Amino acid sequence: MRVPIPLLAPLFGILVAPTFPSPAATWRDPSPHTVRFVAVEKEVRLEVLDWGGWGRPLVLLAGGGNTAHVFDELAPKLTAIGHVYAITRRGFGASGFSQSENAIDRLRDDVLAVIDALELDRPVLAGHSIAGAELSAVGASRPSGIAGLVYLEAAYPYAFQNGSGPTMKGFLEISGPQAPTPGESDRVSFGALQRWDAITYGFRTPESEFRQTWESTPDGRPRNARESPGMKTVMAALMDARPTATIAAPVLAVFASPHVPEPWVGTSSDPAVRSAASAYLGALNELTEAQAKALANSVPSARVVRLRGTHYIFLSNDEDALREMSAFVGALK
Repeated sequence: MRVPIPLLAPLFGILVAPTFPSPAATWRDPSPHTVRFVAVEKEVRLEVLDWGGWGRPLVLLAGGGNTAHVFDELAPKLTAIGHVYAITRRGFGASGFSQSENAIDRLRDDVLAVIDALELDRPVLAGHSIAGAELSAVGASRPSGIAGLVYLEAAYPYAFQNGSGPTMKGFLEISGPQAPTPGESDRVSFGALQRWDAITYGFRTPESEFRQTWESTPDGRPRNARESPGMKTVMAALMDARPTATIAAPVLAVFASPHVPEPWVGTSSDPAVRSAASAYLGALNELTEAQAKALANSVPSARVVRLRGTHYIFLSNDEDALREMSAFVGALK
């Protein structure tokens, strides 16, 4: 579920923070993964999902506020090209949390700790949105140990910045109209909430992700979204990341260029909303294209792909994302 703040929220994946599913719920996650917890620090264990598969390890990192379950529908399709895992970062969902002096280094080390614990040999890392900061940090720290980096709407200035493209300040200075929030009838069940969200934003998020990101009533209905201990500190650290200007590992960067209007904008009866959204998307698409060009010019070996879609490009354009990822992984040495 997305925070009802300007369209900037969908851009950078700033979602309401997850919580645990209600113990009263009888629903079972249909995604064919196993769940394990990896200790990365004293009293901090991270949730790791494992879908199996054959070939090179492929580790998925969720965007800000999401959990590993946001990949519950894409991941099984990726098992044809590798052994697929996903990590829920500290402070969200079922993963533990503790404060750290240097949060971005801690998040980097968390990913490396999972890779080491699972004994993964030169995995491909794929991240959505703000996870781009973690991808770049891990790649810079262990360039020979990472086979490739896949930025799914994640190669923004928090992940790559060399002075030739826009800054995060530029992105954060633009904003659009407030997105709607679900009504009481949309919260009668998690299935209803999922359907409302798909109609509102134009793509389907796995129901399992809503069950991780919403608090439940005693009878198993979605009650409200809850903050998590990692929302402020972890998100602030990622948004303020200072990445290196070079990326050593092979790169696939998929941008939503152009970003398309979300359905709720088109159905709004308020012309001021439609006008504000149009102005926002115009500015956003200009900045996004500038970032894509800066990356392509500075990292000539990178494959930069532009897709007409939403910030959740792996959900709104899942077949395109699957095709690009399959080709990229298949071409790696």
